[in-house]
Amino acid sequence: MVARSALNPRFTFFDLFLVVVLSLIGIVTVYPVLYIVAVSFSDTASIVQNKVFLWPKGFNLDAYRKIIEEPKIPRAYLNTIMYTGLGTFINLLMTAVAAYPLSRPGFFGRKYFMIAIVLTMFLSGGIIPTYLIVQKLHMIDTIWAIVIPNAIWTVELLILKSFYESMSGSLRESALIDGASEYRILFNIVIPLSKPALASIGLFYFMGHWNSFFIPMIYLNDPKMLPLQVVLRDMLFFDTTQQNSLIEQSTITPQAMKNATIFVSMVPVLLIYPFAQKYFAKGIMLGSEKG
Repeated sequence: MVARSALNPRFTFFDLFLVVVLSLIGIVTVYPVLYIVAVSFSDTASIVQNKVFLWPKGFNLDAYRKIIEEPKIPRAYLNTIMYTGLGTFINLLMTAVAAYPLSRPGFFGRKYFMIAIVLTMFLSGGIIPTYLIVQKLHMIDTIWAIVIPNAIWTVELLILKSFYESMSGSLRESALIDGASEYRILFNIVIPLSKPALASIGLFYFMGHWNSFFIPMIYLNDPKMLPLQVVLRDMLFFDTTQQNSLIEQSTITPQAMKNATIFVSMVPVLLIYPFAQKYFAKGIMLGSEKG
């Protein structure tokens, strides 16, 4: 009887409360996405008459055709892919290298380096000094202005450092006895065993670069180098001239164009996140490895 009740616990009021709350959170989260998709695939008459709810009315692909024909959006999309890919690679490489010595108890000055790193979470030099440094390094209007100033995020560095510390010390000792250098230990042993943690922080790095618009808006002046998020921001709030010209040239409503662009910007995240989910869950269990 005890074993049966343990396998089939009674459904309590608290369980019902959790189901209701999580269902409401799910609805609030999913509804905007479904509405955006529905509007982007609907015809002009249905959108203007507010007939679109959760399913497209008068299915058509005119908004997506216009996005492809408009050179500004595909170019911005390619820029975002390039910035995100290179930026995430640099983030993971720099974080993996920086976390390794900080995880070693015998590293000289480890305590003071950690204090200095943690202080960056609360104190910052500010936008203007950072901009002046980037300008002095001649990185304005280059891809390096996007990926170099944010090469390492403090929280992600601390997460990977904790993961390194949870690894068995016997692995490093055995490698040192066999004559391996610290460089070989890091890249041939530590990093391959840290794939769950790297995938976890890599997902955050990816999301940060993909959704970034403030940093490109500051450092990029050339319209041809702007990422998709900046172009989308201009469409949503400022680019009324372009929207009016689109209405005159075609029957597409601004709402359809905006929602189609938003959905296009969401597609890579929707495709990548399910595959990274299993690594994300493993990366949270930082102390799960047994020596």
